[in-house]
Amino acid sequence: MIETTPRLVAAKALSLLDLTDLTDNCDAAAIERLCQQAQTPFGNAAAICIWPRFVQQARALLGQNSPVRIATVVNFPSGDLPVNEVAAETKTAIADGADEIDLVIPYRKLIAGNEQAVREMVAAVRAVCTAPILLKVILETGELKDRDLIRNASQLAISSGADFIKTSTGKVPVNATLEAADIMLNAIRESGRNIGFKPAGGVRTVGDAALYLNLAAAIHGPDWAIPSTFRFGASGLLGDILATLEGRQGGSANATY
Repeated sequence: MIETTPRLVAAKALSLLDLTDLTDNCDAAAIERLCQQAQTPFGNAAAICIWPRFVQQARALLGQNSPVRIATVVNFPSGDLPVNEVAAETKTAIADGADEIDLVIPYRKLIAGNEQAVREMVAAVRAVCTAPILLKVILETGELKDRDLIRNASQLAISSGADFIKTSTGKVPVNATLEAADIMLNAIRESGRNIGFKPAGGVRTVGDAALYLNLAAAIHGPDWAIPSTFRFGASGLLGDILATLEGRQGGSANATY
């Protein structure tokens, strides 16, 4: 367990936050608000995570050299699109100004035993995401369910070129869990590679964030979680972060640190 305070955890979580709006009714006004919200008096979120159709707008709002990165999603949320369509979608997103690509693996095919489909998808999108574009690969762990399958998905994503492995789309009944995080963080350690981790969906409070940061620290060391190795994918977490930093009572008030 990291010995720390809610305020320190909140400040850390803010720097690691992919502030997300992937709602079905997202519109241009919501993207404008999101870009503003990502830049707080206490510092900036690491990134915003948005639908591909809004990347051009977000780039215009944030400018070319913003410290807030723009992440977008491909093959999302189903994981079922053909590889060539996903590669084309990725190329367009990068041309529009995306800094980071969050790719859903064909997890239903993996559940059916088709590992090669995962390798081909990740490798094809990796080929499009040349440096410095980050590739974050979504495993959809709540649908994979089985520990061995989550470990296998993690290993396949890492070996096929992922910069990050991410738990979830946030669009299924079970999203980020500490059990899945433990499996994924250990898979990263066992790979010996400098791969990041992103829990997404269901991380709503500074207390929730502390649990994931403590787990990462236990596996990788207390200084491992920085924006290049750790992100939180969340829409509601920012409110509790700001409440904590402002000294208002947030959802983290009764959490254990």
